[in-house]
Amino acid sequence: MFVNLIGLGIQDPLKIERYSLRQEAHKDVLKIYFRKQKGELFAKSVKFKYPRQVKNVLINNASHQYKQITEINRNLTLVIDELNAITKPAKPTDVDIKQKILSDLRHLEKVVSSKIAEIEADLEKLS
Repeated sequence: MFVNLIGLGIQDPLKIERYSLRQEAHKDVLKIYFRKQKGELFAKSVKFKYPRQVKNVLINNASHQYKQITEINRNLTLVIDELNAITKPAKPTDVDIKQKILSDLRHLEKVVSSKIAEIEADLEKLS
């Protein structure tokens, strides 16, 4: 099921808790963290380094100027897709969205009320 993760030597991909990705010089560093097992003081993690792919991109057609850019390794994108499938939280439900909208609306209401009170106070000072 998780062909790329198994290809990296990860025996049980479903034990993955999270991951981080950062860039160092001309490499992308992927660090995968596993769920802490009973009796372990720290959760285990593994680190993989992927060289960035170098491409020459035409920036000025008239003078034929090229610029060298780097981009993420294709194999790494496949691994990240699998990691997202494992670690990505469930999509928010309609109830969650409704609660967020109501919360935002209440906050906006307080901000507007406060601003109206501030403007009214400024008007009173002018009278």
